Amino acid sequence: MGLFSGSRPENLGTRDGRLAPCKSTPNCVSSQADADKDAGHYIAPIRIRGSARDAWAALRSLLRAMPRANIVVDQDDYLYAEVASRTMGFVDDVELLLDRKAGVIHVRSASRLGRSDFGVNRDRIETIRGRVAAAVK
Repeated sequence: MGLFSGSRPENLGTRDGRLAPCKSTPNCVSSQADADKDAGHYIAPIRIRGSARDAWAALRSLLRAMPRANIVVDQDDYLYAEVASRTMGFVDDVELLLDRKAGVIHVRSASRLGRSDFGVNRDRIETIRGRVAAAVK
């Protein structure tokens, strides 16, 4: 990783079916943030259309093919990837949690360093959402 990669946060992963909450800085989005009380961090989860297995497989494939993405944890219901920016090598932590019962994939994408991400994390999740929807019909 580069000069601006920062250290891997210690609070990643799931605890009681939940991803870590976002810090107060605006460079994080999470589908488990409160949409009413924390709208700046909230982003909708990815709705599963079709089978959860197919959606999860499409997501894995998508992450493997993403430029500058490194999958660190690949489990049956949890994926964690580090994604580096093209120019400076800033690293974002991207987490995905499959909730079969609710029919969604919860998402969290957060920058390790800095305050603003210029909407990169939100844009990344929206791109992932669109590509998973296109792959699973």
